[in-house]
Amino acid sequence: MLWAVLLGALTWWSVRHDPPTVREQRTLAEAVPVVDRAVGRLVAATGDGAWQLAAPRFDRGCRVTPMDDGASLARDLDVVVAEGGERALLEAVAKRLPADWRAGVHLGSDGPRLRADAGEFVAVHGRVVTPGRVRLTVDTGCRPDDVASATLLPGYAGEPALDEALRALGRPAGTPEQVVAPCPGGGVARTAWVAAGAAPAPLAGLKPLAAGGAVVDTPEVYAYRRGTAVVLADATGEQVRVSASTGC
Repeated sequence: MLWAVLLGALTWWSVRHDPPTVREQRTLAEAVPVVDRAVGRLVAATGDGAWQLAAPRFDRGCRVTPMDDGASLARDLDVVVAEGGERALLEAVAKRLPADWRAGVHLGSDGPRLRADAGEFVAVHGRVVTPGRVRLTVDTGCRPDDVASATLLPGYAGEPALDEALRALGRPAGTPEQVVAPCPGGGVARTAWVAAGAAPAPLAGLKPLAAGGAVVDTPEVYAYRRGTAVVLADATGEQVRVSASTGC
């Protein structure tokens, strides 16, 4: 009985004081820069597609151990392609990722899946969420929670391509949300977006702005390049979402 008590005490002390050796002991704060860099790598690997960054998702309430609560962080990059091109996109992204990520695409019962390892026990997944839409996700898994969920972003200037698109659609400008990720070679990738009123809505007003032709052209999704930005108008949800993204 005494031996069991001593063993339990040593285990508790080790969890609290030993340096991290496995994912469950590495904290969320230690994983955040790894996640951010991985998202930047994914942006660089998407090529010339139509993409947008989503806001980070913090999920609190998981269990690191039976005694300790934890939290996880996930970041998404959505890429829109012509229907039927989802697997080709995932395979192209996998080939452009660093060799030590060991990225690969496998065909399962629910379609093609990309899997990779960004290091420090940070996982990368890619899957088809709807026909023509691929989501790339970087996920920490459950870890000790030592960060605040608020993200403080630098004060970036407005995005002219976004304002121009909203005017063409006859939608109010509003104040854009912004999401960023560091690029592998320096600088940042950025998405600025607004919810621009109720859907459905015609997107034909954007066509005169697509001087080089549309990247994606469907009744509910329209994307084009405007200078260095990729403009994406998405009317598949309850609100029309218009974004302008600049890559690496």
